[in-house]
Amino acid sequence: SLPLSLPLAFGILSLQRSFGPVFFSWLSWEVLLMLQLRQEGSLTEKKPTVVFVLGGPGSGKGTQCADIVQHFGFTHLSAGDLLRAEIKSGSENGTMIQNMIKEGKIVPSEVTIKLLQKAIQESGNDKFLIDGFPRNEENRAAFEAVTKIEPEFVLFFDCSEEEMERRLLSRNQGREDDNIETIRKRFNVFLESSLPVIEYYNSKEKVRKIDAGKSVEEVFEAVKVIFTSNSEKATV
Repeated sequence: SLPLSLPLAFGILSLQRSFGPVFFSWLSWEVLLMLQLRQEGSLTEKKPTVVFVLGGPGSGKGTQCADIVQHFGFTHLSAGDLLRAEIKSGSENGTMIQNMIKEGKIVPSEVTIKLLQKAIQESGNDKFLIDGFPRNEENRAAFEAVTKIEPEFVLFFDCSEEEMERRLLSRNQGREDDNIETIRKRFNVFLESSLPVIEYYNSKEKVRKIDAGKSVEEVFEAVKVIFTSNSEKATV
């Protein structure tokens, strides 16, 4: 794809001269990102196993992911952690991500996908838990289009709003957004954005729903059944 990219890159430089740096910074970010994604290609050569991990705030995803990593040898990738790490790195992409968040803009799917793709490519593993992504249908469609990968299955931690609220208010992690009003907003965002993703994969029989209202130990027993069953099918 490089020969196709060069004329476009030169075209962007000519636009910079014509319209100035403001237009350039807005346009080149999107175009150059897509060029980089195209040149990196898909992950199909590596053929990784991907499991999406979804659930509302306080559903216990993080705790369970840590246990899955330990017991089943997966690598845990958190979309939020990758974005925060990129911002902390001080890179040009990190600065742009930080500015978008400050301005209240939604970080484009391609940015998060690029970070996930890079983490998968650079890992020595071939089994990944992707936590907190896709957040919506647009994320889902973009991930599959760019990476050419469909998840092996979607692990959905189903938990009542009351239980998630109780957990978030009782935990002491110093998070500024753990108050009743913001918790309920986060829960509503999850319902509006992420449930359509779950419904989509459910129609493809890829959703594995867990009752996440139980104790950590009970939840992981259910998780183990799912992962053990899936690994047995893979070896048949």
